[in-house]
Amino acid sequence: MSAVLALILAAAPPMAVIDEADTVRREPPPHGAIGKSTAWRISDFAPQPRRMEFRRRTLDVGAAIGEHPIAHDEVYYVLEGEGEVVSDGQRAILRKGMTAYLYEGAVVGIRQTGDQPLALIVSYPVERKAP
Repeated sequence: MSAVLALILAAAPPMAVIDEADTVRREPPPHGAIGKSTAWRISDFAPQPRRMEFRRRTLDVGAAIGEHPIAHDEVYYVLEGEGEVVSDGQRAILRKGMTAYLYEGAVVGIRQTGDQPLALIVSYPVERKAP
């Protein structure tokens, strides 16, 4: 049997259905603890092993996810509000319905701007540990 066929025939884990209400917590944003935020660590509640992170975060007025290097591609999708995203010094304004696709090796971050909190979906692959 080929390796490809063996992968196709392997049973997938059962799906995970997660209520975001079970995942919510107030905390400082990552990478600098700039201000306060509400985090929904949705993928943390998926059974292991998993291959991606899927999180919702709302940055309070004045809060930011500080600039940090990423070792994977990462996506910020804006649900509500306005923010300024940075990738290797390049800056752009993001508003509701806009997405920033950020690339492995960049130094990235996002800060809330405007009068309302910035609500985001953040997704990226789980870093695999060497065997």
